[in-house]
Amino acid sequence: MSKEGKGMEIGRLKELIRARSRASEGLSIEERRKAMDGNANQFPVPAGVTVTKADLGGLAAEWNVPDGTESAPVLLYFHGGGYVQGSSASHRHLTSRLALAANARVLSVDYALAPEAPFPAAVMDGVKAYRWLIASGVQPNEIAFGGDSAGGGLTMAALLAVRDEGLPMPAAAIAISPWTDLTCDTGTYSSRAEADPMIQQAGIKSIAGLYLNGADPRHPLASPNHADLAGLPPLLIHVGNDEVLLDDARDLHQRARSAGVEAEIEEWEDMIHVWHAFYQLLPQGERAIERLGGYLSQRWTAAQGGGAI
Repeated sequence: MSKEGKGMEIGRLKELIRARSRASEGLSIEERRKAMDGNANQFPVPAGVTVTKADLGGLAAEWNVPDGTESAPVLLYFHGGGYVQGSSASHRHLTSRLALAANARVLSVDYALAPEAPFPAAVMDGVKAYRWLIASGVQPNEIAFGGDSAGGGLTMAALLAVRDEGLPMPAAAIAISPWTDLTCDTGTYSSRAEADPMIQQAGIKSIAGLYLNGADPRHPLASPNHADLAGLPPLLIHVGNDEVLLDDARDLHQRARSAGVEAEIEEWEDMIHVWHAFYQLLPQGERAIERLGGYLSQRWTAAQGGGAI
């Protein structure tokens, strides 16, 4: 991808993230959750989007609906946070911007978090949310799955569970900096360790342990990179070239293509983990969100008989 904005902009952002990461060392999970949810105060929702709470049969969620899209297709979104933190509130600025870019409604799910609710609780909540959407009258070809980081992994895991339960596939999926291999033992954990200001191998392995709670990290619903991905819908993966999770994304793409999935990957030069979330500070974040929105719009049009892409 483009090198525009390389240097001071991304460099300053990396410095800010490193400082915040150092400040968060030693915090409890509850303190980390509170800090992450503070994004809702730091990053405003863009104008033209209405945010409302939703109850998916006992599962909390949040609608992000741009003006005039009350009957538009739906992006079922799973937030990041390592399966132990994050919420619809922490990601509201991102999901609302995605809604505008895709001219669609976003349903952001507050799936169960570990360690209180370890694997596979989050996956079960993902399937529950999809079942709720279909029961509410939204057709599968009007739905896409999406998520970032752990939510990107959950996107893939929920699709696998949906497939295995015999439910119809949604029109498409997007995965932003997906965490799809909970062994946390790929090459870019070393080769990108200096470049990535956000994730370190020891820390993410510890978080994986909290989520897995003794389960095999290679279980296909925990680590979709160890699954048979046949039968999944078209997929667009975004990953930054400076991420330790770069290999997760590359391996996911290769495995999906080998299984016959219409999968694309875009590696953005100099970008960090889920740079989209910093779109209010970083031009590349804005461009990446617009790219995802365009992809989803095209996929929904094609799935509803509007022609091939």
